Amino acid sequence: MLDDDMNAPTPDPDTPRDPGTGTPRRAPSLTRPDGTPVRVLVVDDDPDLAEVLSGALRYEGWEVRTACDGASAAARARELLPDAVVLDVMLPDTDGFAVLRDLHTVLPDVCVLFLTARDAVEDRIAGITAGGDDYVTKPFSLEEVVARLRGLLRRAGMARRVDEGPRLVVGDLAMDEEAREVTRGGDLVELSPTEFELLRFLMRNPRRVLSKAQILDRVWSYDFGGQAHVVELYISYLRKKVDAGRDPMIHTVRGSGYVIKPVVGR
Repeated sequence: MLDDDMNAPTPDPDTPRDPGTGTPRRAPSLTRPDGTPVRVLVVDDDPDLAEVLSGALRYEGWEVRTACDGASAAARARELLPDAVVLDVMLPDTDGFAVLRDLHTVLPDVCVLFLTARDAVEDRIAGITAGGDDYVTKPFSLEEVVARLRGLLRRAGMARRVDEGPRLVVGDLAMDEEAREVTRGGDLVELSPTEFELLRFLMRNPRRVLSKAQILDRVWSYDFGGQAHVVELYISYLRKKVDAGRDPMIHTVRGSGYVIKPVVGR
């Protein structure tokens, strides 16, 4: 059930609209680190609730997809690769905890906000133990859901405010793209131009595994072709400067590529 005040915001008639749904949009206050729209998957078997939630999130300027059960949720997640999932605990073919386990096989670091009609402490604990990041209990307001998602995305380093300017932040690592300065924990990190571009590509895609071919194409601007050692060499350079004497943020995913993510607990 929705709160009485749970209605999508009513913008000015001239507000730009989503080309696919006609849903009003406003200038986004939060984007992914690379400046593209935040991606959210809404999973709920109540079509009216899913529609209202999706409308509110699209109004934030975010890209939204919906699913009505566990099977379709898995398919949508593989298509969208969402930054966050709004996930109902009770679904017709399974429960949200099982869906979350399936999602984590594809997106191990995705932010998950559970929707539940249950208010028992043991149910809340079960959601967090299963790997959920937060939960809201029905009935709820749209403002609460949006605020919770904003907080989760920012804490995970998967989104930034538009008014932060050309600044990328992942954990305690920060990059000012205009000044071409990098700091970790407030300490300046000196990088060569190529190291800077490599780190920028990683930081624009936090928590996402990037293949050597993708890195070569974006940083060195040529197709993958026996040049894997170049990527490996510069990754090692970055690690010596970014991770030296600290908990590592740059990780190798064997057989897949490299990923940068905040240190757990930071």
